[in-house]
This record gives sequence, C-alpha cells and structure tokens, in this order.
Amino acid sequence: MVLDLGREDPETWAQEASRQHIDGGSKAESCHAFAEDLLWYWGTAVRQRAVCAALLAPPNGAVLASYTVRELKAPPEALHMDVLRAEAAVSEGPFFGRPALIEVELPLGPALRVHRFEPMAPDTDTSGILEGVAHYVLPRDHRTLLECRLLWTTLGLGEELGRIADELANSVRLV
Repeated sequence: MVLDLGREDPETWAQEASRQHIDGGSKAESCHAFAEDLLWYWGTAVRQRAVCAALLAPPNGAVLASYTVRELKAPPEALHMDVLRAEAAVSEGPFFGRPALIEVELPLGPALRVHRFEPMAPDTDTSGILEGVAHYVLPRDHRTLLECRLLWTTLGLGEELGRIADELANSVRLV
C-alpha cells in the first residue's frame, strides 16, 4: 500500500484506505485501528521528508513492514562508499549487536546494505525490537545519497523481508 505523502487531508485518506483494506465484514474497531496505523506511518514518513513510502500489509491484516525512500543530506566528501562503510561501522545507534554491512551494486548505483536490530522506541520505556534493512545508495548520475529502508517488528520474517528489501532497493529509479 503506497502512502500518499502529498495528501492535504490525511485523515480522510486513511479512513478510506482502511475501509478498502479491511473487508466489510470486519469490525469497525479493526478499520479504525488500521486507519490510526496508516496515519502514524504517514506522519513519520512526512516528518522524515521521505520521497516515497509504502506499507506491507496483507489483505485484512495489520502492517507487517514499512518502506521509505529519502534523500539524506551529506557533504560531497561523504559521497563515497568507503566513507559510508566507515560511518556505518562506528555508528552507535541505539542498535543491538553489530550491523551486517555488505556492499552491493544496484541499478541506480553502488550501495551499502545494512541489516540491523534496534529498539522500537529508544527514548521511552516501551519495549520492542525493530529489524531492518537499509540500502544507502550513491546514484551514479546524481551527487546525492538515498536511504531505502524496510523496517519490521515480526522478527521471524527477517530472511523473507530482507529479500523484499533487496528487491525494493533494486526497483528504485530517479526520474
């Protein structure tokens, strides 16, 4: 489900999207809860200035994962793979364990694939762990840095969702 980040009335959009996603026989509470989730993810993507965002949510189901693509501001000297790798290797997070760092080649350009675990809400007492794969992409034809990031809370789906993150990163194009 693609999030309409340019929407001026996100509440109406979320309610309509929820009614389409949750089958008519489901309880009104389910529609309301899903609409609230949509608004939360929408607001997060807008605050992060995402270029685009989407949610993975099976029909009549809850959100399994969120995907965002955003441009990161970086000085020109940081737009090199060795700099990205060095920064990712020493990043303090709040992360659990060491992230898995792999250099990959995407149609858009070289990228650093980072797989890591982090607290769901690091500034609160809320427990929970997020797993995620981010691709930090250096597009060949543009002097910028893109972050293509898939996050999820269902830890048993890591391998499958990691493959989906790779497929999504391979599909990103700049126009």
